[in-house]
Amino acid sequence: MKLLHEPENDDPILSVVNIIDIFLVIIAALLITVAQNPMLNNFSQRDVTVITDAGKPTMEMMVKKGEKIERYKASGQIGQGEGAKAGTAYRMKDGGIVYVPE
Repeated sequence: MKLLHEPENDDPILSVVNIIDIFLVIIAALLITVAQNPMLNNFSQRDVTVITDAGKPTMEMMVKKGEKIERYKASGQIGQGEGAKAGTAYRMKDGGIVYVPE
């Protein structure tokens, strides 16, 4: 008769069920995080550019085109090279910028 009066919360399988519930919540949170990050979402067809530490010597730029991700790091030096003037940019009163090619 003693077995009939034992409480149900002493069942060890209940703790396993609780652990499975916690893992399901963690997996759902990770899936939502991956789905919202444009660099990690493989299903997104959009091209993405992410710039970190803009204007600092540790600046880094990541460009995602399709499934290819390229990473560029700043060398901290001022760039130079050969080229020709391609046009003129004008800042408007409303803050917009208009580029006029030559």
